[in-house]
Amino acid sequence: MSLIKSISGIRGTIGGLPEENLTPIDIIRFATAYALFLKKNYPNVKIKTIIGRDSRISGEMVKDLVIGALLSQGINVIELGMATTPTVEMAVSGEKAQGGIIITASHNPQGWNALKLLNAQGEFLSKADGEEVLRLAAENNFISGKEEELGYYVFSPFLSREHLRTIGQAPLVAKDLIAAKNFKIVVDGINSIGGKAVPNLLKMLGVRPENIIELNCDLSGRFAHQPEPLAANLTQIMETVIREKADLGIVVDPDVDRLAFIDENGLMFGEEYTLVAVADYVLKNYDILMEQLGDDGKKYKKASVSNLSSSRALKDITEKQGGVYEAATVGEVNVVQKMKEIKAIIGGEGNGGVIYPPLHYGRDALIGSALFLTALAASGQKMSEYKKNFPEYFMVKDKIELAPNLNLPETLEKIKDAYRAEKITAIDGVKIDWPDSWVHLRASNTEPIIRIYAEAKTLATATAKVKEIKDKILAYIK
Repeated sequence: MSLIKSISGIRGTIGGLPEENLTPIDIIRFATAYALFLKKNYPNVKIKTIIGRDSRISGEMVKDLVIGALLSQGINVIELGMATTPTVEMAVSGEKAQGGIIITASHNPQGWNALKLLNAQGEFLSKADGEEVLRLAAENNFISGKEEELGYYVFSPFLSREHLRTIGQAPLVAKDLIAAKNFKIVVDGINSIGGKAVPNLLKMLGVRPENIIELNCDLSGRFAHQPEPLAANLTQIMETVIREKADLGIVVDPDVDRLAFIDENGLMFGEEYTLVAVADYVLKNYDILMEQLGDDGKKYKKASVSNLSSSRALKDITEKQGGVYEAATVGEVNVVQKMKEIKAIIGGEGNGGVIYPPLHYGRDALIGSALFLTALAASGQKMSEYKKNFPEYFMVKDKIELAPNLNLPETLEKIKDAYRAEKITAIDGVKIDWPDSWVHLRASNTEPIIRIYAEAKTLATATAKVKEIKDKILAYIK
């Protein structure tokens, strides 16, 4: 399949031909293009970058190529080794670096890898900046520096501890409250960096080591199941929570920016409800949060943001708390942009991505876990009881592979025309809203597929909506 190039970086399968897969040639070319982009933006600075990777088998090879390319362009490199995506993001700003690269294909399955590119704030590149990197890569006009012009390299794995330390001191995180509940927690780290980061986080929060049951927590990069934290992939942890009589289970994706929970009955809390629960806790405690933040609190308002494919439940609980909700197009960079625009105190994506600006503007399963456990401890409820505090919706997520003969823009126009009597939002694919349900279809940024999401008050309705849309698209293809 073709290499996927986007404003946030490149992504593909390891092995094969350049431009069709993620090969050493592609890796060096894009890393070098990013180096030229940084030099163009910081002409009189000795540029420093942060590099980290998840535990994928190809990660070591990709990392070495990336670092070599950067050093050849005179860029200094601080390597974190295996580190979560949010850890790298925070290290960029914490070390006052000019950029960073995260080597991870996130939720993509075994065999994939990617380069995610960051700016000096530790956030994904803007659309304009990402397009500039793509342009430089396409030009492929690179000259390596002489020996005395090469960058220097430092290995510093200890910056991961700083991330956890900052979470422990973050506003609204109550370690004493969490420790007092004596939670028993099962952790599924999918044999990637979350297998180290999440147990370390829990110990820092006061969870007793003997109460942390680790599943798939080696760092081999050989995923124990499909990485996306969906119910169909999580039967092992569901069974383990029941068998161990645990209070809950925590599941992260390979780079630890997505977060899902399992309740005490071995049932999914709901990937969409990760953000909803955290946002509800933050918004309910908004006044306390403002006191804790002091002058920094002036940067924020009682508002939340999620993307168009996320649950309506966030809008419902935000407005119930007297706040303002707005939706952004899909993609972390778009959500962050909208959050900054309306000064939202909480936001993220319904795929389990929590963005908490008092810490940093990036999806972070570690701060998400700390806030969620604080909220659960404060509630005094079991997980299954706690879930009942939130509006009940059912979401169905499906996809269709992009067929060679599919004209996607034309297909989306046909869908819009078929539902012209309903409320249509077309800023990111097509979203159709009914009073009690919605459907959103859009091309994926990370895979050659059309994603189809539907949400309704009943599972049957959501399932029927997805089938209805899929049947129409398949008919158009034929």
